[in-house]
Amino acid sequence: MEKDLEKFLLEQKEKVAQDKASTRCKGFWDSILCWGRADEGQTVTIPCPSVLQSLFNTHGFISRNCSAEGWSDVFPNISSVCGAEATQDKLVFYTVVRILYTLGHSLSLVALTTGSAILCLFRRLHCTRNIIHVNLFLSFILRAAAVLVKDHVLFTHNIHCSEPGSLVGCKASLVVFHYFIMANFSWLLVEGLYLHTLLMLMSHTHLTHYLLIGWGVPAVFVCAWTFTRAYLEDTGCWERNDHLVPLWVINGPIGFSIMVNFILFISIIRILVQKLRCPDMGGGDYSQYRRLAKSTLLLIPLFGIHYVVFVSLNESMADYKILFDLALGSFQGLVVAILYCFLNTEVQGELKRKWRSVRLTQPQQHALP
Repeated sequence: MEKDLEKFLLEQKEKVAQDKASTRCKGFWDSILCWGRADEGQTVTIPCPSVLQSLFNTHGFISRNCSAEGWSDVFPNISSVCGAEATQDKLVFYTVVRILYTLGHSLSLVALTTGSAILCLFRRLHCTRNIIHVNLFLSFILRAAAVLVKDHVLFTHNIHCSEPGSLVGCKASLVVFHYFIMANFSWLLVEGLYLHTLLMLMSHTHLTHYLLIGWGVPAVFVCAWTFTRAYLEDTGCWERNDHLVPLWVINGPIGFSIMVNFILFISIIRILVQKLRCPDMGGGDYSQYRRLAKSTLLLIPLFGIHYVVFVSLNESMADYKILFDLALGSFQGLVVAILYCFLNTEVQGELKRKWRSVRLTQPQQHALP
C-alpha cells in the first residue's frame, strides 16, 4: 500500500514538472543573439549584439515576450535600436570586406599550394633560399586556412548559447588562428633577415635557426597569450580583446617584427644604392644588383612595410585601415606566390625544361607499335 502511494506521488510530481516545463519558452539562437529559457508571461531584455555595438557605437536593448504560443518577435525594431538602420551603408561595407578577404584568402590558398608543390617537386630548386620561401608559403597557407576556419566557427555556430565547457573547440580555433598569424609575420621577418645577410656577404645563419624563428618563437608567445587569456579574460570564445595584457602579448611581437623588417628594408635599399653607384662594378654585377633592387621594391608588401604607413592613420580613417588590412591584405599570399615562384626565372626555366621533355617523349610513345 505504501509503495502504491509512493508511486502515485512520484507520478504526480513528474506531471507537475512537465506541466511547468510546458509553460516555458525554450532557449534558442536566432542567428544574432542567444535567448535563454523563460516562463510564460516573462519578458526577456538583453543588450544589442556586441558586433553591432562595436561597429555602430550603440548601447540599446531589445526584448522578447514569452507567451503560451512561444516567443514573440523582437521589440523594438533591432535596426532602429542597435544602429543598423541608420548606418546601412556601413553594414554593407563590412559585408563587402568579408567577401573580399574570403576571396583573397581562397585565391592565395590555390596559388601558394601550387607554388609550394613546384618548389618541392623540382630538385634543382632545392636550396636554402627556396626552402625559406616554401616555409613562408606554408605560413600563408595555414594563416588563410585558420582565418576561414575561425570565421566558420564564429559566424555559423551558436557559440553564444553554449556552456563554457563546450567552447573548448572554439577557443582552440582562436589559439591556432593567432599562432599562424604570428608564424606568418615571423617568416616575413626571416625573409628580410636572409636577404639582408645575403647582401652583406655575411656568414649564412643555419637553416635550423631560421626554423626556430619562424615556427618556434610564435609558439612561445601564443602559449603566453593562452595562459593570460585563460586567467585574465576567459570570456566567450576569446574572440573579443578588451584586456590589454593578452592583446599586447600578440600584437607586441608582431609590431616588433614589422619594425625590424622596416629597418632591414631601409638597410637593404642603402646597400643596393651603394653597390649600384660603385664605379668599379662590372656590367654583370651592375645588372644583377639592378634586378635585385627592382625585386626589393616589389617586395614591400612582403616585408609588411605597408603596415607602418597604415598604423599611423587616425580613427577617422578606420574604414580605410580595415579595408586595406583585411580585404587587400588577404591577397598578400597571392602576390608573394606570384613574385617568389611564378615570376622566378629559375622556376620558369625548370617548368620549360619539364615541358620540353614531356613534348619530346610524347612522339616517341606514339611511334611505338
